[in-house]
Amino acid sequence: MLRELIYELKLQKNPEKAKILSRFFKTGKGEYAEGDKFLGIIVPIQRKIAKKYYSLTLEQLQQLLDSTIHEHRFTALVILINKYNGANSQEKERIVNFYIDNFHNISNWDLVDISCPNIIGDYFLNKPKRKLYEWSDSNHLWTKRISIVSTLKLIKNNQFQPTLDLAEKFIEDTHDLIHKASGWMLRELGKRNQEVLESFLNKHSKRMPRTMLRYSIERLSPSKRQKYMKR
Repeated sequence: MLRELIYELKLQKNPEKAKILSRFFKTGKGEYAEGDKFLGIIVPIQRKIAKKYYSLTLEQLQQLLDSTIHEHRFTALVILINKYNGANSQEKERIVNFYIDNFHNISNWDLVDISCPNIIGDYFLNKPKRKLYEWSDSNHLWTKRISIVSTLKLIKNNQFQPTLDLAEKFIEDTHDLIHKASGWMLRELGKRNQEVLESFLNKHSKRMPRTMLRYSIERLSPSKRQKYMKR
């Protein structure tokens, strides 16, 4: 089954698209995704292929996640989400532990964003959030992004405090991808409760990185956006 999946992905490769994606996802020397390789396959095709291989074992998914080819890892994560959604509580715990063990392989922002809210966020919905705070202290870029983006699931269930805590902490972070993720989560929080967002902005907007601030206020009225940007 694994061999067949890899073959199907290979048949869909698009060298021109691969070049575009390699630049877009910053795979050059010294960039955040240095060494990542692309086949050039669009997401809908990867999702379609993933559905056919739902029955792959975690051991087989591990081989995909260990690959340097981006689409192998992306497709593996889509399969993992599907397996998690159909799992009982014991199986979900195993999948979550497997996912955590593979943080080092979830090594680009699209891989983080597609997977962590649906696995980590869902799992910790009704559990203590201590691990999210621990991961936010990591020196690993993608582990930090996982910590904040996982809160998307919490936001959708009106659990705002972890997002607020981590966004405040990441004001001091130096990486643009953490600022973008934090601003995105604040924007999503504001869609659920604008009063809570504005309370955060009134307290922190003067020292927020511009990228984080711009992302967070995108859904506010033009006058309020102008007010916070002027601060």
